[in-house]
Amino acid sequence: MKKILTTLIAFLLSTSFSFAGDHKANIIVVTHGSDTDAFWGVVRNGVEAAKKDTGADVQYRNPPTGDLNEMASLIEAAIAQKPDGIVVSIPAPDILGGPIKAAVAAGIPVISMNSGAGVSKSLGAIMHVGQPEYEAGLGGGEKSKGLGGKNSVCFNHEPMNTALKDRCQGFADGMGEKLNMVEVSTDFDDIKNTVIAHMTSNPNTGAIMAVGPTGCDPTIAALKEMGKAGKVVLGCFDLGPAIVDGIIDGTVNYAIDQQQFLQGYVPVVVLHLNHRNGTLPGNSINSGPGFVTKGNVELVKKLAGKER
Repeated sequence: MKKILTTLIAFLLSTSFSFAGDHKANIIVVTHGSDTDAFWGVVRNGVEAAKKDTGADVQYRNPPTGDLNEMASLIEAAIAQKPDGIVVSIPAPDILGGPIKAAVAAGIPVISMNSGAGVSKSLGAIMHVGQPEYEAGLGGGEKSKGLGGKNSVCFNHEPMNTALKDRCQGFADGMGEKLNMVEVSTDFDDIKNTVIAHMTSNPNTGAIMAVGPTGCDPTIAALKEMGKAGKVVLGCFDLGPAIVDGIIDGTVNYAIDQQQFLQGYVPVVVLHLNHRNGTLPGNSINSGPGFVTKGNVELVKKLAGKER
């Protein structure tokens, strides 16, 4: 991540001075992240850092509860403001595709981030910043299988999000098993109880994947309460303080890091430069995946929940 940021900032500094007289870019970022999901706090930190580095006028908007119909309305409201660029996550193309196409039709450059890699181009976005979710899940499944895990389950707290479904499918394929995806809510205690109930009903479960901190944090608590911490191979997507602590104490075997700070930072920088001088990267940018284990967790511990 540091290398990419350094390159982008250097490019930004090398181009911005000659355009200092131009009006600053007006960019609106609309994501599906709820106010209670710590993952999106890191994305927002990336947006704010890019705002500071570019001097652009950047607004971050999200539906407080993660409601996708409300998100669609937020995109429509953004279009009405005629910004110089819009950044969107695309967890549900059937709900969000129409507003995104409308933005493109209005001549507004759109960059997708986080989710929606598979549909981004067809909806008219100029690029995508995120990780290939199926491949990330596949790598996780292969790692869990290599650690001796079997009889797997994938807990999904956003079943409507195609990216998270891809993670679960990739995980199952990496394990060499049939997909066993259990849908859970976003409430900590409810998820913990669901995990306990599943483990009680399926005592042979030897590998778990949680597709984000929202699901992983209560899974950690459930395994500890059941006395199964360190006895079941647990992989989690994304990072947060509880996941980092879980890696350190052995409850979590690994985390798949998509470096969401970049997902907030890079699109703003790209749209700023595109507004200033018409430049664009030649391709979409993969922000992940990377694996965090006991071997490298100390390197990211101080940044977990902030920039990682």
